[in-house]
Amino acid sequence: MLAPQRQQAILELVRQSGGVRVIELVRAFGVSDITIRRDLETLAERGLLAKVHGGATVIGSTDEPGFLVKSVRQESEKKAIARRAAALVRPGTAVALSAGTTTWTLAHHLAAVPALTVVTNSVRIAEVFQRSHRTDQTVVLTGGVRTPSDALVGPVAVAAIRQLNVDVLFLGVHGMTVRAGFTTPNMMEAETDRALVEAASRLVVPADHTKWGTVGISTIAQLGEAHMVISDAGLPQPARDALAEHVGELVIA
Repeated sequence: MLAPQRQQAILELVRQSGGVRVIELVRAFGVSDITIRRDLETLAERGLLAKVHGGATVIGSTDEPGFLVKSVRQESEKKAIARRAAALVRPGTAVALSAGTTTWTLAHHLAAVPALTVVTNSVRIAEVFQRSHRTDQTVVLTGGVRTPSDALVGPVAVAAIRQLNVDVLFLGVHGMTVRAGFTTPNMMEAETDRALVEAASRLVVPADHTKWGTVGISTIAQLGEAHMVISDAGLPQPARDALAEHVGELVIA
């Protein structure tokens, strides 16, 4: 396949799914990592897609991004945050993970922790635990209506969550500010996430630095409700100062 043909095929994949990973394109086209990155650079220079860490996404969408689109953003930061968050979990505890790519990354670490009970409203997160084939873990998937970011939301999800109690909730968020708190662009997802917050004894928010200053339409919780926020080294000092003032503890991974 000639480079222009391959680039056109890559562009079509991005438009169909909203985002692609470099490693997936390497496998799909049987070329090197460097070749794919050059293709993405060419397409980005032509204004046809946006390069992100580890892949590429569509440009200029104002809708809620899909799971794949978000999964290739700030990938290394999410991995560092997930490692730090996983260190908080002890065997035998009950944890909840809201839908999101950071919590999905965290799930890969928690899949190795013995005797966990896991509550989630994310099919993708439930699949991570299922693939681990551990017989000592219990996974509760809430059910509900699926959103573009693969969260299960709505009355079915809320009703299921309100019957449960967990030790800690790891809450994925779209944005966080002093005024609006922790937010999401999906109002039904906010309602479901609020139910998760109420079910948890402890609220931990793993959120990379790009979430600071972003405001979704619906507030899940105020900053002061979080016992801990785990972010990365890219978080600017004013944001660190504001979070340290309002949340129980700020951890930089």
